[in-house]
Amino acid sequence: MRFIVRKSKLQGSVQIPGSKSHTIRAVAIAALASGTSCIRKPLVAEDTLAAVRAYRLFGADIDCGEDWVVRGVAGKPCTPENVIDVGNSGTTLYIAMSSAALAPGTSVLTGDDQIRRRPAGPLIAALNQLGASAESTRGTDRPPIIVRGPMRGGTANLDGSKTSQYLTSLLINCPLAAEDTVLSVHNLVEKPYIDMTLSWLAEQHIRIDRSDYEEFRIAGGQKYSAFDKQVPADFSSATFFLTAAAVTGSELILLGLDPNDTQGDKRIVDVLSKMGADVEWLEDGLRIKGNGLVGGTFDLGDTPDALPALAVTGCFAEGETRLINVGQARLKETDRITVMCSELSKMGAQVEELPDGLVVRQSQLRAAQVDGHGDHRVVMALAVAGLGCEGETVIEGAEAVAVTFPTFADLMKSVGGDIRTE
Repeated sequence: MRFIVRKSKLQGSVQIPGSKSHTIRAVAIAALASGTSCIRKPLVAEDTLAAVRAYRLFGADIDCGEDWVVRGVAGKPCTPENVIDVGNSGTTLYIAMSSAALAPGTSVLTGDDQIRRRPAGPLIAALNQLGASAESTRGTDRPPIIVRGPMRGGTANLDGSKTSQYLTSLLINCPLAAEDTVLSVHNLVEKPYIDMTLSWLAEQHIRIDRSDYEEFRIAGGQKYSAFDKQVPADFSSATFFLTAAAVTGSELILLGLDPNDTQGDKRIVDVLSKMGADVEWLEDGLRIKGNGLVGGTFDLGDTPDALPALAVTGCFAEGETRLINVGQARLKETDRITVMCSELSKMGAQVEELPDGLVVRQSQLRAAQVDGHGDHRVVMALAVAGLGCEGETVIEGAEAVAVTFPTFADLMKSVGGDIRTE
């Protein structure tokens, strides 16, 4: 599938769908809990449905209607009857690895070709230190991965420099281990995602003592309880509407966003404000109006998913935009640093690749045929670029948006975006 995008002026309001990160955490915790939970307004997308399939294999009964009803396993996941295929969902892969370590038998976890390139070595090492047995079938520290439980608890060291998802996985699952766990964490990135996880655990009254983000002491033998919770709207998805308004000089109202939510990508609002966009929080969301944009230097260490969209925004900003401290963006669905440099260059962008980011200079973009490389955020970022430049931009691989935002094109059209699929 491809997107065909032309320059557009946007106007109106759009309801932002639920957060992928919150939805997957909700599925995992509800599946591990006792009793029946209700997840309201979940994100329905390939990544979140991958989590549903994984936790069904662990024994949870999950009904996916308008709201998702989950009957949990009371802290005792069963050994899966089949291989757990997480599709393209790295979050599901990593969280499910530690859930597999709670099961009494052997689990095999794999995914699509991109997932099979994702590193899992630090989490594999930690699970082995905590009494489970985990290994990569190819000896590469990448999926397919075999996990044998049960995990007892104990002491583990964890390298958090590649992704925060390793730590999230252990924080969610170690409270269910028989013994206490102490995690010593080094070089942690993406701290807001850990704040999100800790917020979920606090609501569950899980006992964790920590020293900043460096040591976590987790009591064993704890339990999760059933809950009824609405999933907040997704700042990561909202990023593409926020940046689209900014680069096209348009005014949009994004409904459902909560400025007090723990999502790290809400920082995109401050970044765009510093670049010159007019932003205003409303009772039910956020209003943004594009204005003359100026470049700046932005540390994306905690918000790597914003890199593709901000790389596009930098092309429309006066001067130079530097996106730095985001080396982990090379380990996402694609090497997003290299891919965004390559694809924006096809559109005439003046962009330079750094080891840990990008330098983007104001550029007169032109329509071109570009490739999303099977990466949902790259596809959507290139669509934003197409909305801001003359001519017809063709984006190959647009089917990738179904991973997290299957309604992206329809919602963009609803506010005036000239975007069609074929």
